Amino acid sequence: MVNVTFYTRKNCHLCDEIKAELRTLEETHPHQLVEIDIDSDPALIASYGETIPVIEVGPYILHAPISRQDLVMTIGAAIDRQDQLLKVGDDLYKKRAQHGRKMTGADKFSLWFSSRYMLVFSLILFFYAGLPVLAPVLMKAKVTAPAKIIYKIYSPLCHQFGFRSFFLFGEQPYYPLVETGIAGPGTNLIDFESATGILNLGDPSSPTRWEARSYIGDEEVGYKTALCERDIAIYGAMLLFALIFWATGHRIPPLHWAIWIFFGLGFIGLDGFSQIISQFQFSFFAKILPYRESTPFLRVFTGFLFGFTTAWFGFPYIEESMRETRQIYIKKNAIIQAQK
Repeated sequence: MVNVTFYTRKNCHLCDEIKAELRTLEETHPHQLVEIDIDSDPALIASYGETIPVIEVGPYILHAPISRQDLVMTIGAAIDRQDQLLKVGDDLYKKRAQHGRKMTGADKFSLWFSSRYMLVFSLILFFYAGLPVLAPVLMKAKVTAPAKIIYKIYSPLCHQFGFRSFFLFGEQPYYPLVETGIAGPGTNLIDFESATGILNLGDPSSPTRWEARSYIGDEEVGYKTALCERDIAIYGAMLLFALIFWATGHRIPPLHWAIWIFFGLGFIGLDGFSQIISQFQFSFFAKILPYRESTPFLRVFTGFLFGFTTAWFGFPYIEESMRETRQIYIKKNAIIQAQK
């Protein structure tokens, strides 16, 4: 017996008419009716909201308007196709039919994950961006052991230079190098070298940079986050977009790739690479690209742009894939339930 998958919704007059026609064909064209309410999932609404009633019988699909003759021809063709495949002993068809009779553990997980992937991603981003902020909180509370574990975990993931990181519970939220032009003598900010006594940090090859990397802070200066300013901005922005995308019902279309490249990759690349190249002081670049150290504002701004546009570019495409997955397993589950 073939399965007739019927995409419908409540208070649909055309759907009721098609359902009545299908009942009159049960004897002459045996079939198992599987009804799926499209209002049960946003993915179904997106796919069928403007086209119901929709009928799927094997590889055949009917869209409204659907006549009795359409139903007879389509169900008849599906029955003939099924009989032919069984006669020739198609192994692939038999395996697919066998697989379609039960929801495996992998199927259930795929359906669960495709329905809740944004919750999973949001939690991952929340903890990934939140733990580095928790570390200085724990240091302030004198709970140093777990705080140092957090710093250790994030150490391979970020340079953790104190002069490029936020500080909590201190005199300032950050302590830039004098080379930024916003800290040191004649400014309102204490520079990192003056605050910590770790000197000669303007030279990228200076061994004291390792001290700035391992420096966590103290009661006066405050305690640094376990991720640098730019990384905090990147993952915080991704989390922000994830929450917006979630709150709007996953309806935001993907950002155009050219906009992502220009604003997301372009600004962060320009700020980051110009800093790296200038600090190595290559002779052929020295005249056109003098030494520069990026400011906290530029790190946060370019990091936010990269994180937000990357999430805007990627999450809608992930949603498209997850919608397709949900539709497959919602249909499969409905067929299995109808056969019980």
